[in-house]
Amino acid sequence: MGFRFEKLDIWNDAINYVNKIYSLTKNFPRDELFGLKDQLRRSASSISANIAEGSGSSSKRDFSNYLNISIKSIYETVSHLHIARSQNYIPENKRTELYNEAEVLVKRIQSFRKWLNANHKP
Repeated sequence: MGFRFEKLDIWNDAINYVNKIYSLTKNFPRDELFGLKDQLRRSASSISANIAEGSGSSSKRDFSNYLNISIKSIYETVSHLHIARSQNYIPENKRTELYNEAEVLVKRIQSFRKWLNANHKP
């Protein structure tokens, strides 16, 4: 059986992205446990959570709104990555890699949203 969102490539991509964020933040300083580490993990996990929640919507408009929130969570995550880099918690090459993946994920979600709004069923 399974849930509808589990079949979406964008949801699977978001899960892969959050897993990379979790791995990256494992070695953050202990004093960041409830600070930047937590914020990064929460914003990154919100990406897939909003896709999943939106897929259960009864209207395309509602689902589209959740996709917009998912994109905003990506922006938040990217901002946190900049802070993590400026604090020397992550190397520049990791920030760049995750930044580039975030850009691709935004484009894929936007493309899916356009497809959804063109009178297709989710």
